[in-house]
Amino acid sequence: MDKNANIREMLNRIADIDYIRTEDLPNIDLYMDQVTTFMEKQLASTKRYPEDKILTKTMINNYAKNKLLPPPEKKRYSKEHLLMLLLIYYLKNILSINDIQKLLGPITEKYFNSETDKDMTYIYEKIFQMEYDSIPSLQKDLVKSYTTSSKVFTDEQENEKDQEFLDTFAFIARLSFDVYIKKMMIEQLIDQIAPSEDDKKSKKEKK
Repeated sequence: MDKNANIREMLNRIADIDYIRTEDLPNIDLYMDQVTTFMEKQLASTKRYPEDKILTKTMINNYAKNKLLPPPEKKRYSKEHLLMLLLIYYLKNILSINDIQKLLGPITEKYFNSETDKDMTYIYEKIFQMEYDSIPSLQKDLVKSYTTSSKVFTDEQENEKDQEFLDTFAFIARLSFDVYIKKMMIEQLIDQIAPSEDDKKSKKEKK
């Protein structure tokens, strides 16, 4: 595939990224089967492979078991449960269940079933609008990374096929390093929010 066509395709896919808006969520509480069906339909475009599962009953039960998700009322899940599941879905791609629990625990405690305007809908809309607004700058960063990585391997002796592979390898390596650094920063921030038992023990020993 032509290099420029390749990056254009990726940028177009990023431009097409959207999030599930709160007004698109059901106004009635759902049973578990209805929840999995809804999520499967709404997030189908995020799958890597058609056979991938977005959300299963086992996943939901595990989230509740690990205190990521408040228990349903009379086996039915509210709009706020769906918002929590959406946050979990995106976070679990890069964070452990334990880290997600540390991060979302305070959110659940303060905003889930809140009787003020600052509820889960408020949190969700603010976060996802921020992410959506960042897409243009993300596209620019990707173009810059793509351009930089394509200049890493410039051996004129390489045949076209090998050169294309090396360019792709360099681009993936650059993106991977970016993810690695950001993931490390995220973990450090989460540890500041909720230090692990080892961190607490280490601090006590230093006193």
